[in-house]
Amino acid sequence: MFKILKVGVLSAILAAGVFNYSAIPDEGMFPLSELSKAGLKKAGLKISEKDIYNPGSIGLVDALVQVSGCSGSFVSANGLIITNHHCAFSAVQLASSPEHNYLENGFVANSHEQEIEAKGLTIRITDSYEDVSKEILDAVSNITDPVQRIDIINKKRVELAKQAESKDPSIKAEVSEMFIGKSYVLFRYKTIEDVRLVYIPRQDIGEFGGETDNWVWPRHTGDFSFLRAYVGKDGKSAKYSKDNVPYQPKKHLKINPKGVSENDFVFILGYPGRTFRHRPSQYLEYQQQFLLPYTSNLYDFQNQQMMLAGKDDKATELELATRIKRNANTMKNYRGKLKGLRNIDLVNTKKKEDAELTEFINKNAELKAQYGTLMQDIDKHYQLVFQDAEKEMWYNQIYGGIRLLQAARMANSFKEALMQQGTANNRQEMFANNVENFKKQMDPFYEAYNLNVDKSIASYMFAQATQLKDGNALPFVANHRFASADAASGYINKALDETALRNKEQFYSQVLKDAKTFLAYSDELMKFQEELNKEMKPFAEEQKRREGNLNKLMADYVAVKEKFQSKNFIPDANSTLRLTFGNIKGYSPVDATYMEPFTTVRGLIEKGNSGDPEFRYPAAIKENWLSKNFGNYFKKEINDVPVNILYNMDTTGGNSGSPIMNAYGELIGVNFDRAYDATINDFAWNEAYSRSIGVDIRYVLWIADKVDNAQFIIKELGVKN
Repeated sequence: MFKILKVGVLSAILAAGVFNYSAIPDEGMFPLSELSKAGLKKAGLKISEKDIYNPGSIGLVDALVQVSGCSGSFVSANGLIITNHHCAFSAVQLASSPEHNYLENGFVANSHEQEIEAKGLTIRITDSYEDVSKEILDAVSNITDPVQRIDIINKKRVELAKQAESKDPSIKAEVSEMFIGKSYVLFRYKTIEDVRLVYIPRQDIGEFGGETDNWVWPRHTGDFSFLRAYVGKDGKSAKYSKDNVPYQPKKHLKINPKGVSENDFVFILGYPGRTFRHRPSQYLEYQQQFLLPYTSNLYDFQNQQMMLAGKDDKATELELATRIKRNANTMKNYRGKLKGLRNIDLVNTKKKEDAELTEFINKNAELKAQYGTLMQDIDKHYQLVFQDAEKEMWYNQIYGGIRLLQAARMANSFKEALMQQGTANNRQEMFANNVENFKKQMDPFYEAYNLNVDKSIASYMFAQATQLKDGNALPFVANHRFASADAASGYINKALDETALRNKEQFYSQVLKDAKTFLAYSDELMKFQEELNKEMKPFAEEQKRREGNLNKLMADYVAVKEKFQSKNFIPDANSTLRLTFGNIKGYSPVDATYMEPFTTVRGLIEKGNSGDPEFRYPAAIKENWLSKNFGNYFKKEINDVPVNILYNMDTTGGNSGSPIMNAYGELIGVNFDRAYDATINDFAWNEAYSRSIGVDIRYVLWIADKVDNAQFIIKELGVKN
């Protein structure tokens, strides 16, 4: 659970034959290799399952892409991709300025030449895969030390990925852990580095409802955007260049502008991020008592400070927009999870399940010999986790909260690397060869940096640090002998005020002049970062020991649970490509209510009548609606253009941007959210309350056609007006 460095998001599809199921599971993130056992035809699929996925042949999965941490799909033969507005948000922010505010006003390219570089976005396309569980588990078959076990597993995963890349330099490889300590799959990807903005709706469409409506139904958000993938003229991945050409995908999805109706069969392909359904009750206690409340409260405070900083400064508002949006999304999600955990009393439900599992083990002599201490060992592990969980929370968030502390860490790492060179000449040579790359690594820290925000967050967290006691006490607090919380806050604020890192241009020009000047420079912030780094190392080592121990415990936990329930499980989501299916369907979140599965333009206008700034919308929407300029996007049953749709499919973070397809594999919408009651999906899924939200393709087309006049897109999609 503890982390110092951010781990990259994994992405892939599941290997054929790796998992077997004795029954249809009660949750729906299916590995593609198991589609024949999912009951798709019985549920309403009209095409062959092999039209979706057929190893060695082209299928719908070949139209799927991962857009950084989101999903997306090709929708034209010229590399056009549809995904969510919020998935392209950071790239739109980076392309925007107060003079060209694409975030607020939107962007429409009417030709390839007008398309803008989408900085920070990359496209990954699954190429192939193979099960490597045996190679990895054989390497640790005789290892009992938990630290050694996790080190060998991680080393073996990297080794296998490098071997794959050496055999085919055109791909990137990763080994994904499907079940903790139990199964592993090697995935090979094609990566596209040149991604461009094609059509981004204005903010009062793409973010209509803001945080008020986030994770809420009814919803009226046009959360869509169009990007394009470009490659070099040789067809290979290349960095952004005007000479690059649109990528030609193996497959692209056909748009069906007629959409769907209530109860229609639908399915989604995408890259769901992480779920934690195969964990014991103690894991959920950890979430409920520590991680969810701590993180949501901290992000709430951070956002208050960032919104205050950008209140009267448009440039600052733009710089902090992505950070605020990500925080707000996580904060509301975590609070929804807390609500769900309490509402369905999931911790106690899991405790009962674990007690029954313990009884099952003890009644079987063979199982007792193999797993007799398993449940007690799991409990001992989490007792240790609970003892210093508050310290873990603080350590995990300190770098993410204070941007200049991240910059100090980078600067100290560069200095350390230089000092390892034997002579002054060698240090200068290394400095000259690496300083520009170092600046490129530093640049992102300044993109969403504001000194006053850093100081406010630092004050909050350092004051908080002085309140941690016993096993959670932070050594630096005692070392500095802070007399009070105010003294701790004053110390870090002074360090932030005085560091040269606070001014990017000054630091680059004056401190990064040469190796001698850089190595001679130091300040209190950089000294504190070194102190903090030394303090965190032993804690990180202990966390690694626990991770290694948990790796083996969870492998045994899933293995014996499969025996107990007489079935094998779908692996928890881990950013690998899955399929989920269901129906367009409303639900009753509370007594005496029923939520219809379609929202309308009328409903959007009614929200706008409230006067709430988050419900502002372009005047053209009302003008076209009043004049009944609906085009071919009108749905007779609701007497309007449908805006958003609701369905009972199993989704989570990472499914943002996933194509929603009808029974014939045609795109009829784009997934972008879940209802508030479904935030608990990451821990438990249930058809009664788990609902996901998408933007109806008819609304996408209506906005493009009638509001934004994006005829270039309409034509490329092959849609007749």
